[in-house]
Amino acid sequence: MTMLALRAHLFNVLFYANLIIRMIVLSPIYFFLPRKLAFRIPKAWARSNHWLMKTVVGTTIEIEGLEHIPDGGYILAPKHQSFWDVYALLPWMDDPVYILKRELMWIPLFGWYAAKQRMIPVNRGARGKSMVKVMQRTAEEMRNGRQLVIYPEGTRLPPGAEPQYKYGIARLYRDLNVPVVPVAVHAGLFWPRRSMMRYPGHYKLRILPPILPGMEPDAFFEKLIAELETASDELLVDAARTNPDLPLPPTAKARLEALAGNSGT
Repeated sequence: MTMLALRAHLFNVLFYANLIIRMIVLSPIYFFLPRKLAFRIPKAWARSNHWLMKTVVGTTIEIEGLEHIPDGGYILAPKHQSFWDVYALLPWMDDPVYILKRELMWIPLFGWYAAKQRMIPVNRGARGKSMVKVMQRTAEEMRNGRQLVIYPEGTRLPPGAEPQYKYGIARLYRDLNVPVVPVAVHAGLFWPRRSMMRYPGHYKLRILPPILPGMEPDAFFEKLIAELETASDELLVDAARTNPDLPLPPTAKARLEALAGNSGT
């Protein structure tokens, strides 16, 4: 086993141990505290994961645009490439809420933690009344000033892959009438989906200026895609340039070649 693989394996062991041990040991405190105060425990867990990535794997992150995060309720709309995206910004968010697959709520400890934070379960195969109830719950949480985290593409995609944005975020933008904050990131280069490898290096997460409510849904949707994809391309080029030894997935290589061709270089 190479040193790179050994460090990745060690990180994975520590990552899951960190999650499970914290959940068990801190449960009496977590469930005793008021909901919002208890959220400091998941925030501390997220910070510890950033420390583990830096210390064990040698991966550092740089967050650009924190000043763009508004006060109160908004929709956070990140690119989604790995599990890292799920917790990355927790330390900088006030009171986030996620719409989760209902099966996740059945997992011991994790589901109880999520229920304490009033996360919103959804049956992905449901239609009609079930989805109406999800939207009602979402609107209720947003009225309380919470931040909805939703991935516009709906699923994890490898870096550089052809975007697959779902129109549902445009409907949420219209119905909830709150700002949408796009977030571009290429964590999938360092924490690939469906892989146990973790790669050292340095990458950036970029928080873009919020898209304010009031636009027509179609115009909003086009603006969101254009801004996120432009920023994603810029970060991909930067990550490849500053991490020359990083093994790039085929999708990233193809996208970099296309960008180089478009620029005439």
